[in-house]
Amino acid sequence: MIQQTDFSSPDFIDRSEKFHPIASVFPPMSEGEFQAHKEDIKLHGQIEPIWLYQNRIIDGRHRYRACVELNIEPKFSEYKGSSPISFVVSLNLKRRHLDASQQAVIVLKTLPEIEREAKERQRAGGGNKKNATVKAKSVIPMLGQAIDKGAAVKLAAKRHHISHGYLSYAKEIQEKAPELLEQIEAGTISIPKAVQEIRRKERIADLESIDTQTTKAISGVYDVIVVDPPWPMQKIERDAAPNQVLFDYPVMSLEQIKDLKIPATDDCHVFLWTTQKFLSDAFDVLKAWGLKYICVFVWHKSGGFQPFGLPQYNCEFVLYARKGTPEFINAKDFKTCFEAARTGHSKKPDEFYSLVRRVTAGRRLDMFNRRAIEGFDGWGLEAFDSNKDATATANNKEAA
Repeated sequence: MIQQTDFSSPDFIDRSEKFHPIASVFPPMSEGEFQAHKEDIKLHGQIEPIWLYQNRIIDGRHRYRACVELNIEPKFSEYKGSSPISFVVSLNLKRRHLDASQQAVIVLKTLPEIEREAKERQRAGGGNKKNATVKAKSVIPMLGQAIDKGAAVKLAAKRHHISHGYLSYAKEIQEKAPELLEQIEAGTISIPKAVQEIRRKERIADLESIDTQTTKAISGVYDVIVVDPPWPMQKIERDAAPNQVLFDYPVMSLEQIKDLKIPATDDCHVFLWTTQKFLSDAFDVLKAWGLKYICVFVWHKSGGFQPFGLPQYNCEFVLYARKGTPEFINAKDFKTCFEAARTGHSKKPDEFYSLVRRVTAGRRLDMFNRRAIEGFDGWGLEAFDSNKDATATANNKEAA
């Protein structure tokens, strides 16, 4: 199988100075790693040979460089097997301190060679399918006469004892986001994280495509809905306590709020604003809307109303619920508590809307807000009392 190469052979320089493409399957050592490797060879000599295939180095380029720099005669061996790339990967996969993701990316590079080897064995069968199948199976088990990418992935995973799932994901990453492979190989991200990033981008593209947005606009549904209903509360006039007066905007009864039709898509994020007084009622509202409660966000304010004999209410709540199975597109620095200054009665902070824009995608609706919010369609207070407003407008025109 192997043959020792004579260092003094006339073609030594020609052979050793040419590196086979297989040699680059693994990334080069860092300069620090190479210097440590070189020092080891200086102290203990070259223990492993430099492997050649077709007169080029397929494994040991760092050993060769170290020997040249140390003026030590390199030791060579010629690989005579049928799968040089699998041989090189097997030699190196466990030598290096690589995690499962990095190993999968390395083995991914072997797939074209495995497919090429399988096709060569098929051709060697002389067109006889039965003969080709026997030959292929004898050297490359599992493939038989059907040589495809799926079979190559299974074979490569089996050969090198790595996760078939990881290798399949690595193949998907290569096809959809090849720029991430370098990061995986460098160890800066893992395969699961890379797949998560691909899924996130695909989800955003699907939710925000022009066709999808147009379809949802026609049907009047949204992927994200923020609701700040006019709860049936009264405000206390501090100068005339305990007298109470109505707010300067219309309110709704709990039954009216429960009867609202939420224009949600099949998979929709819903954020429902509420206060201490109506916190328990808000859960009933979500049930009436047919939504599944997930968690509660807390807006920590710099101050707030303090009822007589009770703590100061320096926070408000946003109940997060779902219809279907919507996904957040970004969970980085995504917390259930946030701080923001108060800027006016019932005015919700811009920080909240920035958070929602960052973690969601698709068509968004802001119900009952009295100001325009970037990235959201608005549905104001007049929407649920349009008949009354229209009547009042008509009466004013007649009076004029």
